[in-house]
Amino acid sequence: MKSLLGRGAGAVGSIRVRLAGALFLALLPVLILGVLQSVFAFKAEADSRRQSLELAAGRSAAIARARIEAAGVLLQTLGPGSVGLECTQRLDTVKQRLPGYANLIRFDAYGRVSCAAATTPPDATRANRRWFQRLAAGSHMVVASIPGVAYADEPAVLTAVRAEKRDGRFDGAMAAVLTLSSIQPETANRYLPGGAEVALADSEGHVFAATNRRAFGTPSMAWRDQALHGGSALWSGRDADDRPRDFSAAPLVGQEVFVILSAKAPGLASWAWLNPMLRLLAPLLAFVLALAAVLYATEQAVIRWIVYLRRVAAIYARGRFTVRPLQAERAPPEIRELAATLDDMAAGIVARDASLRDSLGEKDALMREIHHRVKNNLQIISSLLNMQQRALTDPAARTALNDTRQRITALAQIYRALYQGPDLKRVDLRPFLEELTALLLAGDMSTGGAIRTEVHADPLVIDPDRLAPLALFAVEAITNAQKHALAERGGTLTVDFFVRGEEAELAIGDDGPGAPMGPVEGVGRTLMTAFARQLRGKLLFDASPAGGLLVRLVFPTPEAPPVEPAATGT
Repeated sequence: MKSLLGRGAGAVGSIRVRLAGALFLALLPVLILGVLQSVFAFKAEADSRRQSLELAAGRSAAIARARIEAAGVLLQTLGPGSVGLECTQRLDTVKQRLPGYANLIRFDAYGRVSCAAATTPPDATRANRRWFQRLAAGSHMVVASIPGVAYADEPAVLTAVRAEKRDGRFDGAMAAVLTLSSIQPETANRYLPGGAEVALADSEGHVFAATNRRAFGTPSMAWRDQALHGGSALWSGRDADDRPRDFSAAPLVGQEVFVILSAKAPGLASWAWLNPMLRLLAPLLAFVLALAAVLYATEQAVIRWIVYLRRVAAIYARGRFTVRPLQAERAPPEIRELAATLDDMAAGIVARDASLRDSLGEKDALMREIHHRVKNNLQIISSLLNMQQRALTDPAARTALNDTRQRITALAQIYRALYQGPDLKRVDLRPFLEELTALLLAGDMSTGGAIRTEVHADPLVIDPDRLAPLALFAVEAITNAQKHALAERGGTLTVDFFVRGEEAELAIGDDGPGAPMGPVEGVGRTLMTAFARQLRGKLLFDASPAGGLLVRLVFPTPEAPPVEPAATGT
C-alpha cells in the first residue's frame, strides 16, 4: 500500500501532469507549424527587405551609373584616335562640352602621359599602381577612387579603359577623371527607407562617394565577394557613430563600381519584427490558453473533488466514519457515484465494527469468567492443601505442602490480576508484586517473628506468558528467605524490581545469616534456575546490603504488548 501511495503521490504521475502532457502532445503540431511559419516569415521579410534595399540603392545611384557607364563608352570611343598631334586639343574639346569631367588622359603602356585635356600630376610609380596593373593584366575597365595621386582639384574618381594595339597587346589606358559632385547619389527617393544613406565603392571596396559618410563604418571585404557571386549582399553592422544599421550592396557597373545602402536597423517595435513575431505568438498564445482552459476545467470538474474525497477517506482511515461526503452532491455524476460508494463503504465498516465489538465484548466477558473460575479453583485447591497441612504432624510433609500451596497461590494471583485488570493481555507488574508478597507472607504459618517487607518496583506492563515464570521465581525466592533467614527470628524482606534499558532485574534479599557454605541443592534452587532460563535470563546469588542473601534474576526487558481497543457493546 505504501508503494502505491509513493507512486500515486509523485508529481510526475499526477492527473494534472498527465493531462498537461497529453494536451501538449495534441497541440504540439500547431505550435511547430506556428514556429515554421514564423521562420518562413522572418526569411521572407529578410528577402523582401534585401530586395527593397537593393532596388532603392539602384534607383538612388542611377545618375552615377549613367555617368560612369557613359564615361566608359566615351573612353572606348576616344581610344583609337587619342594618339597624335591633335590629341590634347581633341580631349580638351570633349572635356569642355561634357560637364562633370575634370580631365581626360591618355597613358602609354609604361604609365606615362601621352596627352591630356588638363594638367596631369606626375606619378613615377603609375605603372605599378594596382589599377594600372589590372588594366595591363587584361581588365577592360577599372574605377579607382584612390588612384595614387590627385588628378583633380576637387574630390574625383578615376575611370580607365584598356588600350590595345592592333595585335591585341597592351598599349596603355584611356582615363577620365569624374568629379564626385557629378556622380553623387540621391536621397530624395521614395523607394529609400527613412534615414537611409547611399554610397559608391570602387572595385577595391573603397567608398568614394556617399550621401553621408558617417552612416558607413569600415565593413569587411566579405560583402564584395558575396555581392559579386550572389548579385547582392545584406549584412548588419554599425556606422561611424556606433549605431546599429543594416547594409545592402550590389554591383552598379560591372565589377568596378558597387552601390552600398545604409539604413537604420529595424527595432523590436518595427513591423519587420512584429509581423513574424505575431505569427509565432498567435499559436503560442492559443496553445497556452487551451492548456490553461483544460487544466482549469480539469481542476474544477475532477481534481478538487478527488482531493475532497481523499480528505474524507483520510478521516475514515482515522476511524471517524460519521463524516459523510455531502459536498459531492454538486459534483459530476461519476464523482457522485464514487462518493456514494465511499459512503456505503463507511456504513459497512461501521456495521462490521459494531459486530466485531459485540463479539469482542462477549469474548472478553467469557475470558474474564474463565480466569475468575480458574482463580477460584486454584484457591479451592490452596484451601484444601492448607487444611491438609494443618492435619499433618511431619515437619517435612508440612513444609512440602506449604511450598506447593504458595506456588498455587502465585498462579491464582496471576489469574486474579488478569480478570480484574482493564486488559486481559496486560498486567502492571508493580501492584502485582506488592499483592503477591503480601499473600505469601500472610499465608506462611511457620514464621515465628515479625517480618517487615519493602517492595520497590519500576513500572512495567508485562504479558501473562512472561509473568508466570517471573511470579513463580519470586515465590521460590521469597519462600527460601522465609525458611532459611526469617522463620525463627523474623527480619526484613526486600523485593526490588528495576528496569535498566534493555535489561530488567528482580532482586529479593533478606537480613539473615547469608548463604550457606558449600554447594546448595534443592527443589527451590532447581526451579529458580528453570524459571531464569525460561525468561532467557541469568540467576545470581550475592550478599545483600543488610548482610543476608540477595537472589537476583537478570533478564531481557520484555516489550509491552500492543494496546487493543476496549471492547464495548451496543
